Parts: sequence; structure tokens; C-alpha cells
Amino acid sequence: MVASRLPVLPGRLRRPGFGFWAVAFAFVTAIAFGTVPTPLYSLYRERDGFSAFMVTIVFAAYAIGSVLSLFLAGHVSDWHGRKRIAVPAMLLEMAAAVVFLVWPTLPGLLVARSLTGLGVGAFTATATAWLAELHAAHRPGGASRRAQVVGTAANLGGFGVGTVVSGALAQWVGHPLTVPFVVFTVALTIAVLLVLAAPETRPALRPRPRYRPQRVSVPPHARRLFAAAATGMFVVFAALGLFTSLAPSYLAGTLHHPSVALAGAVTFLVFSSAVIAQVATARSSVHRVLLAGVGTVLVGLALLVGAVWLRTPSLAAFLAGGVVSGLGAGLLFRGTVGTVGALAPADSRAEALAGLFLAGYSGLTVPVVGLGLLERYTTPRFGLLMFAGVLTLIVLATAPILLSRPRPHGENGADSVPPNSDRRPVHKADAPRALVIGM
Repeated sequence: MVASRLPVLPGRLRRPGFGFWAVAFAFVTAIAFGTVPTPLYSLYRERDGFSAFMVTIVFAAYAIGSVLSLFLAGHVSDWHGRKRIAVPAMLLEMAAAVVFLVWPTLPGLLVARSLTGLGVGAFTATATAWLAELHAAHRPGGASRRAQVVGTAANLGGFGVGTVVSGALAQWVGHPLTVPFVVFTVALTIAVLLVLAAPETRPALRPRPRYRPQRVSVPPHARRLFAAAATGMFVVFAALGLFTSLAPSYLAGTLHHPSVALAGAVTFLVFSSAVIAQVATARSSVHRVLLAGVGTVLVGLALLVGAVWLRTPSLAAFLAGGVVSGLGAGLLFRGTVGTVGALAPADSRAEALAGLFLAGYSGLTVPVVGLGLLERYTTPRFGLLMFAGVLTLIVLATAPILLSRPRPHGENGADSVPPNSDRRPVHKADAPRALVIGM
């Protein structure tokens, strides 16, 4: 969404600077709540005796809720206003926190994670656009880089914040399956009040358009390259999903480090690495970012497998693998979004990105659930080896296409830029303004 094309109402935008940071705080809080249960899964397993496979099912409930909300409600704030979507989305997360507290059994976990996903999906898309608009209102004519950096940090960084705070509270405060949710209920309440005080930037349309889900489209002139980018996003979500679902089980089991604080810290390191990678390469070409991302994510996967297959499994190697995987995932994320953003015409860029994230959410569910299922019949070490091996093969198969430079129009109709297009070359394009991810 391009902020300069939005209506600006001076009477309602007297405090856009305050609103920007209020929405940023709410963004971090909403995303962070989505990963509060991550370091606690080993405690739920120990208490209730369910398997690693059930952990992946609980995680899948969150992922499915997120993608449904993103595609069914993420774009509705364009019609009804940012605040009217953001507040109900956060109330859904508060309802999920209550379910965690009063119904802490497996069915309750499934319900709570589904509610969390529904809230996060709607809020993520809304907050990303809202930040860009508030920034444009606060600094008219200024560069949009601050909004991009804050949005990326709030989005990916929020995942890490949720795990590290939850893990620390569970480890050192006591009542580990209660206190983290109480604390985040308070934080979400504060965030809702801040959002209510933030200025609206998108007045409701009159008459309201007829409802439709978010459209998903693939640029017909570049389907081969789009497919490669979508496959890359599949790998990104699969790698990050490992650390928000089963990584604590590896720490507590294979690596013999059951600390929930450590489990939260590991996920924090992974997502912080992804944020650092995106911010550090904000001015780099997409081609260079993709080239670095492919190599980095492969090294990270190799380190993870090596860490658990050593005669004495190594926590240090596992941490290193997590950091390197996070760096690679962040680079691939930026590179694939930049590629698709440049491939698609401006008037259908959101629809093309929706297709990209649909592929990503498939990576968030299918491989992780498959890994959990595999561990029911094999060892965790073998399961991780197969998981990393499949992702490695996928990366190696798609990298030549993803890294190829576009030919002039006419040499190859599949991947060339169509005539009369005002788009720049694919691998020199900047990433789109809105980077959306939920997990």
C-alpha cells in the first residue's frame, strides 16, 4: 500500500507521532503473544503426556487461524478503518489468553491457539499498513525507511520477545503455565488502550464495498520465477516454524537442557537474527540478498543437524545453527518478497504477495507437522535429519531459477518483463513497503 495515495485528514491526525509508536507497541505485543506458549510446550507435554506430534498439531491450529484471518480479514481495514479491525483482533488475543488460563488442557490449547492465530492474522496486515500511514502523516515527504524498519522489527522481533519473556517468567517467577498469560493479558490491555488513542488514518468507505476475501494471483508473465520465490518462502516459514514448535523439545530431550528460559532465548536469537539480516540489507539489491540467503540457510540447517548428531550433542552448535538459520531465513524472506513485489503490476501487488504468503503458510504447517509425525516412528535426530534434508533439496532445486537474472522481453516470455511496464528489473527492486508475516 502506498501511503502517498491515502487521504489525510488533518483534524484526525494531530498526533501521528504518538500514534506511530502506540501502534508499534501494540504490534510487538500482539505478535509476541503468539509465541508465549513456545517455551512452555515441554511443560505441557510433561504434565499431560502428549507427544511431539500433538505439539505440531497445536502449532498448526495457530498457523491455520493466522492464514484464514489474513486472507479473510486482513484487507478489510482498507474499507472499515484501521482501528475498527485492530481492536477486535487484539480482543481475540485477550480471549485466547483467558482460554489458556481457564482451560489449560489439550482441547483448550487448540481453541486458544486458533483464536490467537485469528487475531494475529487480522492485526498484522492492519498494523503494517497503519504504521506506513502514520509515518507519512507525521513526516510528509520523508523516506519510508523508518516505517519499514519498525514494521519489520515489530513483526519478526515480536516473535522473539514473546518467547524470551515467557521463558524467563516461567523459569524464575513460578506458576509457569499461568503467569506468562496473566502478564500478556495486562500488556494486551495496555496495547488496546493505546490503539484506541491512536489517530485513525483510513476513514470508513461510504458506501461500503461488497465483502470479498483477499484475492490471490500469480503474475502470468513470470510464473516460473514466482514459483521459485514461493518455494523460497515455503522454506523460510518451515525453518522458522521449527523454532516456534519443536525446538524446545530438542533442547529438553536430545540436548538435555530442559530450561524453559533457554527455550525462549533460543527462539529469540533466531528471530532477532532474521530482523538483523533484513535491516542490515535494506539497501542491498534483491539478487545479492537472495544469493546470501540461499547459502546462509543451508549452512544453518547443516549446523542444526550436526549439533544433534554429534556423539555428545552440542548446545553451542545448536545455538549457532539457530542464529545462522535465522539470518538465512530473514534474507530469503526479504529477497522473495522483493522478487514478487517487482514481478507484479502495482495494481495487483497485494494479490501476488498474498499468493506468496499462502505458499509460506504451507511451509509453516506441512513440513513441521510432517516432522512431528515422523518423530512418532523414528528418533528426533533422524526426524531433524530428514526435515533438513528435504529443505536442502528444495533450496538447491529452486536456487538456479530464483538467482537467475531476468532476460530482456522477447527472449523468454515466461520470466521476462512485459512491454509498457513501469516496473524496474526484478533483482534491483526494493522490497515492498508492507512486509507481513505471522507465526
